[in-house]
Amino acid sequence: EVQLVESGGGLVQAGGSLRLSCAASRFTFDDYAIGWFRRVAGKEHEGISCLVDSGRTYYADSVKGRATASSDNAKNTVYLDMKSLSPEDSAHYYCAVVQKRSPVTYYSDSSCGVGYYGMDHWGKGTLVIVSP
Repeated sequence: EVQLVESGGGLVQAGGSLRLSCAASRFTFDDYAIGWFRRVAGKEHEGISCLVDSGRTYYADSVKGRATASSDNAKNTVYLDMKSLSPEDSAHYYCAVVQKRSPVTYYSDSSCGVGYYGMDHWGKGTLVIVSP
């Protein structure tokens, strides 16, 4: 079974940056769209990026211009780099993957077209706290 483990969360000052990592095992990158989601207590999961393939990555308006999703296939790791952080970015961050069973255009939004609960596999998350 696919396993995903996030890391890189922690306490960051407003205006700072961070890199979240998602170590993946037992899956082939080309077969999956890779999403980053975040959740604040009491709110729904927000899809903030979906990396569909090397030429297609989608971002939520809330992070567009501040976030970059990437992958290192040799290391089986996906990254989410974020800058200009604000306290509104404080949340649990999760990576998740969905197998590409449909044409890639189906996954063409920041929630990979299926939303958090439509993904096939999820990590347990990493907490990011941005202090004012």
